[in-house]
Amino acid sequence: MLCIDNKETQDVRVLRVDADDKKLPEVLEFVDTLLEENNCSMKVQMQIDISLEELFVNIAHYAYPEGNGWAEIRAKIEDGSIVIALVDGGRPYDPLAKPDPDITLGVEDRQIGGLGIFISKKQMDEIKYSYTDGHNVLTMKKKIC
Repeated sequence: MLCIDNKETQDVRVLRVDADDKKLPEVLEFVDTLLEENNCSMKVQMQIDISLEELFVNIAHYAYPEGNGWAEIRAKIEDGSIVIALVDGGRPYDPLAKPDPDITLGVEDRQIGGLGIFISKKQMDEIKYSYTDGHNVLTMKKKIC
């Protein structure tokens, strides 16, 4: 696999969409295009897509309880990794603050929710949350080569 070695950070690409799960294909295509341009393996691309889907759909479903809102996806390649920031202006919420689910319990004994975030944390090399200038910012990073 040929990996484009970027000693310097590439420009950040930005996509702003309605916070609506119908926009998910557009969000995935936006990130997948960058991954394909940088010769990312299909396995790593799928791991990133699963995490991106979980996090974007959470914004679409929960960030704006009063109605419509927006989400911005910022993506760049940096030192052989993709860095993706999901930004929204919804209510402050840190999805990483919730304890990981107990996956040793049977399905019928587990609490509902939290599994998608747990999977995202396991799939990505780094994932962090901040509330900055009135915006939720969830940043994830994954080595692609």
